[in-house]
Amino acid sequence: MEYKAKAIAGLLAATCVFSIIALILTVVNVKNVFLPPGTKYGLVFDAGSTHTALYVYQWPAGKENGTGIVSQVESCTVNGSGISSYADDPAGAGASLKPCLDKAMTVIPVEQQRETPTYLGATAGMRLLREQNSTKAEQVFTEVTKAIREYPVDFRGAQILTGNEEGAFGWITVNYLLETLIKFSFSEKWEHPQNTEVLGALDLGGASTQITFQPGVAIEDKNTSVLFRLYGTNYSLYTHSYLCYGQTQALKRLMAALRQDSPDPQQISHPCYPRGYQENITTAELYNSPCVPTPSTPSPAQVLMVNGTGNPAACHTAILKLFNFTCGANRTCGFNGVYQPPVRGQFFAFAGFYYTFSFLNLTSQQSLSHTNATVWDFCNKSWAELAETFPQNKEHLHTYCLAGLYILTLLVDGYKFDEHTWSSIHFRQKAGNTDIGWTLGFMLNLTNTIPTEPLELVKGQQPSLWAGAISFIVLATAAGLVAILLQCFWKSK
Repeated sequence: MEYKAKAIAGLLAATCVFSIIALILTVVNVKNVFLPPGTKYGLVFDAGSTHTALYVYQWPAGKENGTGIVSQVESCTVNGSGISSYADDPAGAGASLKPCLDKAMTVIPVEQQRETPTYLGATAGMRLLREQNSTKAEQVFTEVTKAIREYPVDFRGAQILTGNEEGAFGWITVNYLLETLIKFSFSEKWEHPQNTEVLGALDLGGASTQITFQPGVAIEDKNTSVLFRLYGTNYSLYTHSYLCYGQTQALKRLMAALRQDSPDPQQISHPCYPRGYQENITTAELYNSPCVPTPSTPSPAQVLMVNGTGNPAACHTAILKLFNFTCGANRTCGFNGVYQPPVRGQFFAFAGFYYTFSFLNLTSQQSLSHTNATVWDFCNKSWAELAETFPQNKEHLHTYCLAGLYILTLLVDGYKFDEHTWSSIHFRQKAGNTDIGWTLGFMLNLTNTIPTEPLELVKGQQPSLWAGAISFIVLATAAGLVAILLQCFWKSK
């Protein structure tokens, strides 16, 4: 009995000692510690003229000099054409977005969905529909708004971006992804890169094209100037968007011009289409856009026969007629009398620029003369040759000669790139494994207006002290348990 009492007393004493030591360790050297910022999410719909895509972005709730560090975590292409194509079926525009919204809801944590800012930005396709029929444009927006509001997100509205906004946000995307705006340094800090030149952005959509860059001279026309403040640095940019000079609309305008010059209005000889290629189009399809003026003597709906002749010289001449290259006195300009300073620095050309030149294998910074020769050589091939060489690309195969010559005309005659500056153009679809477009730049600029989440303050101490306290708590618990077991099971003689 005496041994049992002494053993239990010793164990209880050890329990008390261990507990006191653990208590002392938990209160020694306690410091205030800020927890790392949480993660915020954002959704942006890019409602283009030919298709719609949804992008899911995330960024730490803390910022660097007022701007978030944003990354793309998911993207989803909406089935079907752009929302402007639903002018006669606005409910279909809203329904088309739902599969991508369902996908986004699986990415964003449920507890954060209701605070996720969500936007829909429409570009040139909806600009044209608004010009053509503002009532139908509003009906489309009403339906997409109704569809998005069915989901537990913070929907901030659907809007039509101006051409300059589209170009400028694309510029932000390019330079952010290429780390010319901010970069994670070897000292493990986000810093503004020193001695780094920002790049220009060239965007070719279906209905419009944009050029944005930081010129080496003062911008004379304030309508082409935009100012951004990102990561504590100001950027003054030249930007302009040419509506109706996107690839789809420009090619449609060319078709209408060729028909106007044709001796037989029901037969169109197309020098930009391959020799031996034929297709039928209706006048309703040809004249369904504000970019294509309806003939002064409209005819009833007709089916037109289009015959390719494969003549690149005649094709180039026809394309040149789509532009007006005259400039005012003492003024530099791009085309149609729009002011543009001389191009400067490196450029990223994406969207339609990349897709066409990627097919033609011209994305490796070949010289301008090599690019010209490659496009003209492609244009001289017959439809039979092309169909045999590219059997998987028949749907758009007849358009690549036309698109290639149009891009060359736009960049060289329109934006004034020459043999020397051509090598500064990089044709790319992505940068840093992220899609290039206006949506990321839009979200980055938006983070300037989203309040920084305050950091959570907690009490903390050194890991070694915390580990020691845990060890003594374990020892105290073990000693206490042993004392209880002795008291219950040690039988006295």
